[in-house]
Amino acid sequence: MVRRRLAAAGALVAAAALVLSGCANQGGGGSAQTSQAPAPAQPNNAALPAGNGQGKCAPGTSIAYVGTLAGQNAALGQAIANATELAVNQHNQANPGCQVTLVKSDSGGTPATAVGPTQAVINNPAVLGIVGLPFSGESKALGPALNAAGLVNITPSATNPGLTQNGWTNFFRALGNDAVQGPAAAKWIKTKFNPQTVCVIKDDSEYGTGLANAITQALGPAAAACQGNVKTDQKEFSATVGQVQQANPQVIFYAGYYNEAAPLVQQLRDAGVQTTFVAPDGVKDPEFVKNAGGAANGAYLTCPCVPQEGFTAFTQAYQQAYGTPPQTYSAEAYDSATILLSGIDKGLNSRPALLNYVKTYNGQGLTKKFAWQPNGELTDTPVYVYRVDGTNIVTDSPIS
Repeated sequence: MVRRRLAAAGALVAAAALVLSGCANQGGGGSAQTSQAPAPAQPNNAALPAGNGQGKCAPGTSIAYVGTLAGQNAALGQAIANATELAVNQHNQANPGCQVTLVKSDSGGTPATAVGPTQAVINNPAVLGIVGLPFSGESKALGPALNAAGLVNITPSATNPGLTQNGWTNFFRALGNDAVQGPAAAKWIKTKFNPQTVCVIKDDSEYGTGLANAITQALGPAAAACQGNVKTDQKEFSATVGQVQQANPQVIFYAGYYNEAAPLVQQLRDAGVQTTFVAPDGVKDPEFVKNAGGAANGAYLTCPCVPQEGFTAFTQAYQQAYGTPPQTYSAEAYDSATILLSGIDKGLNSRPALLNYVKTYNGQGLTKKFAWQPNGELTDTPVYVYRVDGTNIVTDSPIS
């Protein structure tokens, strides 16, 4: 593969002047962040959006981000949308012969709200591929329509294992699924805490349900005595707090999103429950830290995402463009967009051609090597643990 380069060298030189040591680790807050575990450096052969600068495509050629921008847990979607936009901008700066348009479509983050925005993208013949949808529930609901349209769909964040068991030929995952994350998290919990009892609390989303099932199975007897359920948009958790107090576990694992995790952990701490709180990628966002206040401190967050602070040029460019460091799944979205753009640069100007290109793609990205199995799952699926340190989310350790 031709070695890629970032576009707009002048912009990156300017970005390099930014002092990023206090914000390069995907956390919130403004104080300095440090990593306990070193983050991986950018691979020398990583494909980047600029390509070789010789891309050719028809005017109006487009890719789309479809996902939440202002709905539930919107910060997770915005981090993906920004990185996709950054990739398109860098590509266009380096390729005057191929100016790709990015279509942004706000799905709202739920199966019900995603229908109209997704159908609008399907009906736009200029759109050749999609980065998204971010969440498992909306991905499940819209998967049949996207598959029927033959529109290649690379999700940088939807992790429910069942999504690749539907026979869809257009769906690709840019990360490990919850059948990877769940057992990895369970193994780490067992090794670090050797718990007799783990309370597994899940929300009512496709994502939370699937992940809770995976980690419960992997934990075995330790998770059998304490299983809790909460609902989307729930704010009051006295029943769940009481259940945890009665079980007296050594670890709490919450399977869901930051919108509910923040008030849950706050109410647990207010009730005097100091049990270690572990949550997954759906919680790994500065909004969790902000909304939980000091109650988030010390929480651990598992994620099939790679620490981004070692990807210096990407981190600097993102910081310069958006005034914030890249967040969870920004780098995975950047890689996903890069793959679509590289196919377009090769003259693949139809949905079937770009879909076939992704099916047979084999190349290094920032986050991992991208090569998909026939069902759309990757062969390389790293998982990391992060932790909340004060007001920041910092890298703790790789676990898979």
